[in-house]
Amino acid sequence: MKERTDTIKATRLAIPEVVLLELRGFGDERGFFFESFNQTQFEAAIGQKASFVQDNHCHSTRNVLRGLHYQVRQVQGKLVRVVSGEVFDVAVDIRQNSPTFRRWVGEVLSAENKRQMWIPEGFAHGFLVLTETADFLYKTTDYWAPAHERCIAWNDPSIAIDWPIKGEPILSRKDALASTLKTAEIFP
Repeated sequence: MKERTDTIKATRLAIPEVVLLELRGFGDERGFFFESFNQTQFEAAIGQKASFVQDNHCHSTRNVLRGLHYQVRQVQGKLVRVVSGEVFDVAVDIRQNSPTFRRWVGEVLSAENKRQMWIPEGFAHGFLVLTETADFLYKTTDYWAPAHERCIAWNDPSIAIDWPIKGEPILSRKDALASTLKTAEIFP
């Protein structure tokens, strides 16, 4: 039997708590195989324990921008990935006492590159669909709680995310009415 050699390559981004994960597997003329999640390897890659309670699947069309979302109670860490299409995925540090407060990191996640991003608690999260459609999957460390969900404007000038979009994004009503970071309820 052939020994398995797939592992997770973990890269800490400019905000070191946010981790880009590249999963290695194997492929041949039939297709490919990789473990999309392994609890032990994941925790070793991010350097902490994490327990997931909910999986979500989101299908969106080109130029849909979702976010920047977070919860003020039942705070969620998220492990995100794309299984069809491509997105620009963003995490914003909204912990007031953090040395990286108000900073953001963004990465392209796609079905082709099979990258995942770990976004810990204390961050707002959003993504922009770059292809005709995209299927976005994410695990959360706590349940969705609409009463505690908050949203920061995708184009808040105090954050200044460099979204790779021409023109205006397609937003939900909630995202279109989002507050600025200055007026948002955030973490101490």
